[in-house]
Parts: sequence; structure tokens; C-alpha cells
Amino acid sequence: MIRFASILGAGLMALSLATPTLAADVTLKLGHIAVPEHPYGKGADYFAKLVGEKSNGSIDVKVFPSSQLGGQKDLIEGMVFGAVDMALVGTAVLGQFQPQISIFDMPFLFDDREHAYKSLDTVGMDLGKSLEGRGLKLLGYMENGIRHLTNDVRPVKTPDDMADMKVRVMTNKVFVEMMKSLGASPTPMAFSELYSAMQQGTVDGQENPSAHIFTKRFYEVQKYASKTAHAYSPEPMLISMISWGKLNDEQKAIIQEAAKEAIDWQRQVSEEQDNEYWKEIKATGKMDVIEVDRSKFKEATAPVYEMFAETVGQDNIDKIKALSTK
Repeated sequence: MIRFASILGAGLMALSLATPTLAADVTLKLGHIAVPEHPYGKGADYFAKLVGEKSNGSIDVKVFPSSQLGGQKDLIEGMVFGAVDMALVGTAVLGQFQPQISIFDMPFLFDDREHAYKSLDTVGMDLGKSLEGRGLKLLGYMENGIRHLTNDVRPVKTPDDMADMKVRVMTNKVFVEMMKSLGASPTPMAFSELYSAMQQGTVDGQENPSAHIFTKRFYEVQKYASKTAHAYSPEPMLISMISWGKLNDEQKAIIQEAAKEAIDWQRQVSEEQDNEYWKEIKATGKMDVIEVDRSKFKEATAPVYEMFAETVGQDNIDKIKALSTK
């Protein structure tokens, strides 16, 4: 019996050594600041589902929405040091770590969503390669949405209406200068502090896509929404290089494949929900939605390109313009 058990044990050990990897179960923490109902919140959940299916359950992506793992800067720093495995963050914050990625925060950069997707999937991915030396790997770009202005002071139909208006912006130089060019007083502030700041009158307004305006119930503390569509907001999907280095080749392939599928799916969901969110906002009866002449806003923000051409790279601006669909 002893000899048989010994042979059986040796056989099982040999079998385990011969078994190809996926070697051990892997758990990855993915954080973001949106509510789960937000389009990129849904994209994160869909990505987690795909990874589970493609890995037969051997890779478990646990999603932490609503700033549970911290704000966007916290998430980025967490990935750099390996405390956070994955995150969805805005280019406005990521640009503090790789300045050229701030190109995607420039005003009126894209003609439409098709132009944005072409640019992100080419120029954007090229720019993302340099993040790897900073501890971050870019998997692709989900969509936050198209940004619009809201405020609680007056209807904004032209840049002149924004004079001296205190507008919350992300901690990003492009957004600060953009608001200055429109005559507003930019107030950098964390997203988690925004609702109470508007409620208390610390700021008069803010700018965000319709998804945040609706899901964060900004219509409760803001009277007016102006459809300026002044910027498009991608949502880079990142993984810590420390976490990436712990995965074998098969696991890496699963993550990349799931990311691509989830990004394609999420972009479609985001576009479909954008119109629905505006309908829901109007249906509340609490916020006036104003159509504006965007050309006046575009003209006013043109100097921002001269200010940041060197930072984001004039060659990158030219490459994006060459991808125009119009």
C-alpha cells in the first residue's frame, strides 16, 4: 500500500507539472468613480463578466464603483504601486502622468464619435505606450461621453453669458484655460465634492456628459444645461504593470481580448444612452436644456490650441485632424 501510494503521489505530481497554465486563480480589483448605472460603469461590469467567461472562472475581476477605492488620482497612484490592479480614469487626470494624453481634453477636437474612435484607437494607443514606463498599461478607451455646461445662475447661450461664473473643472490645465477662454472662473475640484459644492453655492456650475448630469442628479442643484458639446471625454482602461507582470501569457491574452470586446460594447451603449439621458433630464422638469450655437464657443476656445500645442504635440493634433470623417 505504501509503495502504491508513493507511485500514485508521484503520478499526480507529474500530472500537475504537465498541466498547462492558467496556474492559479487570479483576483483583480478594478476601480472607477462612476455609479454602476453609468455607461462606463456598465462597461466595467461587462468586462468583468467577459473575463470570467473567457477564463472559465479562473480570473475574477471585482469591480469597485463610486470612488470606493478613491478618486481618479488615487486609482492611478494605486496602480503604479500595485495596490489597485485596474481602473477606468479620465484623460484629464491621466494627463498629469503623461501630458500628451491631455490632447483628448482639447476643446472641439473631434467632428463626431466616429472621428473620436478612430483617433483613440490609433493615436491614442500610440500615446499610451509611454505609460508602461510609468507603471501603467493602457488596454484601450471606453467612453465617458460628450461634455456640456450646467449652472444655477443664468441661461448660457453664448460665451458672454459665462462671465465671472464659477465653474468646477477637473484638476487639468487644459480645462482651466478652456474655461478662462470662455470668460468663466475655473475652480478645480474632485468629482466626489462636486454635488455638495453646487448645493452650497461654492461653485455656480460644472461641465460633464449627460450620464453624470443625470445619474449624479445634478438637475437637483442646477437650473440650466447648455448643450455646448465643448469636449469629448474618453475613459482610458488601465492595468497596473505590477499586476500585468504577475499574469501568464494566456491570462494576458484573455484580459486584452475581453477589454477590446467590452470597449466596443460600451461605446455603443454610451451613444444609445446619451439621448435617453437628455430625455430623462428634461422629464424631471427641474432643468432647462438649452441648444446653443457651438461655433461661438469653438471660436472663443481656439487660443487653447496655441497654449498647449507644444505640450500635447502639434504632430498629434495634425494626425487627429487627418483622421477627420468630414
